[in-house]
Amino acid sequence: MTEDQRPRAADAALAAALFACSLPGSLITLPGDDPQIAWWPGVLLTGVACAALLWRRDRPRGTAAVTIACAIAVSALGYVLTALLLGPLMVALYWLAVRTDRRTANTFAFSTIALLVGTGLITGPDDEPLVLKVLGPTAWLLLPTALGTVVRLRGDYLEAVRARAEHAERTREEEARRRVTEERMRIARDLHDVVAHHLLLANLQAGAVARMLPARPEEAGRIVADLSGTTSSALRELKSTVGLLRHHADNTATPPGGEAVPGSDRPPTPTPGLAELPELAASFRHAGLTVTLVVEGEPGPVAAGVALTAYRIAQEALTNVTKHAGSRSAEVRLVHTSDGLVLTITDDAPPRPAGPSAPSGGYGLIGMRERVRSVGGRIRMGHRPEGGFEVVAELPVRP
Repeated sequence: MTEDQRPRAADAALAAALFACSLPGSLITLPGDDPQIAWWPGVLLTGVACAALLWRRDRPRGTAAVTIACAIAVSALGYVLTALLLGPLMVALYWLAVRTDRRTANTFAFSTIALLVGTGLITGPDDEPLVLKVLGPTAWLLLPTALGTVVRLRGDYLEAVRARAEHAERTREEEARRRVTEERMRIARDLHDVVAHHLLLANLQAGAVARMLPARPEEAGRIVADLSGTTSSALRELKSTVGLLRHHADNTATPPGGEAVPGSDRPPTPTPGLAELPELAASFRHAGLTVTLVVEGEPGPVAAGVALTAYRIAQEALTNVTKHAGSRSAEVRLVHTSDGLVLTITDDAPPRPAGPSAPSGGYGLIGMRERVRSVGGRIRMGHRPEGGFEVVAELPVRP
């Protein structure tokens, strides 16, 4: 039996059971009274109402209308209205309350009660107590309506809970994807800064060695030693960048046995910050750029992310000076304020010809903007009227 056939079989079984109750229901009379009405009209009308229940799932309003008409006809013939004769109408009102809204269910229920009670008072047995004529139909019809309303409200509540759970799961997945994207962008910026800075210095130092080797071998040897330090520094920073990810993965991964991976508690390589700015400034000396570092204000505690952002901005700005400006000197000014840092990088390049002074949209400049935005700071950059390029980053102490 298929899934579609099972509800139909259940509906047919229910209709048959209610129809079987119609015969004893049509024979019920008041105590001491003989049957004054034939049994078969009540059974026939109840059979029609039971047949209408086969469509109660798809057409609840039509089914309720048919069962109401049959119940009113039974009441008009003078039968005593009991649950045996009102069974099809009770089932129809229950499904009407389940499938429709509260207003529709209540309208059908109270209208039916009014019609049945009115018909019973007019055509019912004269010796039937008034309480039975009024309270009986009212109770039998309000019960399934209230029960169907409760079932519908519970279903709506469960559906709302499921929808909220799906929304929360979807939102959590979207947030996870967004964080993954942001982390990838951060790693890309770090790798860009490290590779661009150190490869540029290594390239300049290698060129200087090639020029000095024939005439000044001793100077060339010294530069070769500095070149080794440059490449070692590049490897250390690359290890630091990738080590952060490896440290996180080691701390969250466990073998099948459930025990921690040996060595997973090793701290990652420290990331560069404000303390490494003097070393950064000195690293440009062999690239032909003299960098002056000026620190003003009273240093205070600075978040690691803000310190790394300041370091990377200074690194990218000085790398751009070496690549594009043709300057011989630059200045890095770090000002500690009460609520943050102000980092300014300038160079002494000659003034540009008249024309637009907006900076180009290279990846380095875009990366600096993104870094500053990620910690809640502000940045402005551009060519100065008196010459050179200026980068000013205002960073909060805490991101």
